[in-house]
Amino acid sequence: MNLLLLEDADFVAADRAILRDRRLTHLHDVHRAEAGDSLRVGRLGGAMGTARLLRLQADEAELQVDLDQTPPAKLPLTLLLALPRPKMLRRVLQTVAAMGVPRLVLLNSYRVEKSFWQTPFLEPAAIREQLILGLEQARDTVLPDVSIEKRFKPFVEDRLASVAADSLGLIAHPGDYPACPRGVDAPVTLAIGPEGGWIPYEVEKMIAAGLAPVQLGDRILRVETAVTALLARLY
Repeated sequence: MNLLLLEDADFVAADRAILRDRRLTHLHDVHRAEAGDSLRVGRLGGAMGTARLLRLQADEAELQVDLDQTPPAKLPLTLLLALPRPKMLRRVLQTVAAMGVPRLVLLNSYRVEKSFWQTPFLEPAAIREQLILGLEQARDTVLPDVSIEKRFKPFVEDRLASVAADSLGLIAHPGDYPACPRGVDAPVTLAIGPEGGWIPYEVEKMIAAGLAPVQLGDRILRVETAVTALLARLY
């Protein structure tokens, strides 16, 4: 991890924190830290800064914390993502958090297998775990907002237009469409489908809600690759 994320429950005083979980293991096994070391830290949902390791024992570590830096700015983006297969979902959640996406909507699609919705990786605690791993990687402290929409038609017909209001609405979809724009200096609502793309009905519904199809070329990318490529191209 590139940032040691602290939660409210870790603090025993305004500037003191105690660690006893996987972060303690990380200090021992990866950082190979010693008392007196300086570490990059951040408070989940708050500021970042440094901490001095006051003591490091087998069962706990005590930190003196100084938080004086703001976390990096988020992208002006709402990402609509057809639910990926469970193993890929974990990687995508980490990527979304690491790249600074503030809002993610996991959406149903005709090509999303029904069994995907039964995965324990959609439990709030499991989602949060993967998002935190992404924040630690990118040195950020603010969790993305993640919502789940299991019914495509009601979401697109009733809510998508308001979700995408005052933004550039884009549908990532292979085909004879304009290339995805580069270096956009505006808020974007971006819809990324399952591998193989959205079905025509879904594209038509999203167009009716104000989004426009764009493409990245002839190659069909894995969802996790498409997310990274599209966000890098847009911003």
